[in-house]
Amino acid sequence: MVFMKKSDFYFDLPEDLIAQFPLESREQSRLLCLDRISGAVTHNKFFELPMLLREGDCLVLNDSRVLPARLIGRLESGGAVEIVLLREVDNNNWECLVKPGRKIKVGVRVVFGDGELTAKVRSVAVGGNRVIEFSYTGIFLHVLEKLGRMPLPPYIHNEIPDAERYQTVYSREVGSAAAPTAGLHFTHELLEELCQKGIKICYLTLHVGLGTFRPVKTDDIEDHEMHAEFYVINEDTVNIVNEVKQKGGRVVAVGTTSCRVLESCSDDSGIISVSSGFTGIFIYPGYKFKCIDGLITNFHLPESTLIMLVSAFAGRENVLNAYDKAIKNKYRFFSFGDAMLIL
Repeated sequence: MVFMKKSDFYFDLPEDLIAQFPLESREQSRLLCLDRISGAVTHNKFFELPMLLREGDCLVLNDSRVLPARLIGRLESGGAVEIVLLREVDNNNWECLVKPGRKIKVGVRVVFGDGELTAKVRSVAVGGNRVIEFSYTGIFLHVLEKLGRMPLPPYIHNEIPDAERYQTVYSREVGSAAAPTAGLHFTHELLEELCQKGIKICYLTLHVGLGTFRPVKTDDIEDHEMHAEFYVINEDTVNIVNEVKQKGGRVVAVGTTSCRVLESCSDDSGIISVSSGFTGIFIYPGYKFKCIDGLITNFHLPESTLIMLVSAFAGRENVLNAYDKAIKNKYRFFSFGDAMLIL
């Protein structure tokens, strides 16, 4: 076995290629196509996807919807604070990121808006996050929609005018702290065009945690501890994926999130089963893929677990060569950036 270092996945990215805003039209993003066997690269637009897939293929999309989970409040004793909801621990108690941590101690109370939402810090979780109990009147999601903001990634420096542009058009299961960004390029019209060509469309749910942005801190990537995220894959999707596999079609995961669920739920022959729970699967070079035959994904951060997953699927040298061509051709990177199709 070849041991890989974090530095094996480094590349130099000019800061001006980090997309700060989404394009006006989702499907107008550029689409770099990578042949994972030969390493050949071609350049397309995302709306050309139906021409790049075949009848009998299927796309598996993550239908998770982002919570407006970023709350700006004030301490009862004075001073502004920021809280980002990560996951519900139990009824009305959430594990949260907090800022500034030195002010948000156990027992502290925080007020949001005109007082329609309040919070009390119950305990300190592993890694320094806080478990916070929220009090409100009515439905919590409605309160969040009024008071909360989108928890945009740290490399996005501005609020976006339309929060729906950080949601996929097919999002429906609320629970993510970050968008499954590979799906941001789809429109309802493009999905309909894919269906008309005979390409199956199916959905699973994985609620993306902010751990997806957590950097790899260990030099030996095998020492990195992956964050776990909740997923659900239902019978309809299982039946479609298994039938496509049996008939020789290609299963194309839309996003690393969909990839991780499919690989978590697959047996050694690539057959998946109905399942739900938490997956902490960490995919890096050396991993043997069981289910997916293709991947649609955005361009990822250097030395991240996401570029490691993509490198496992397409080969590290192929991926870094494709990224080099993307940089030279001024592709837009990260959440609001362009996409790759790997087959």
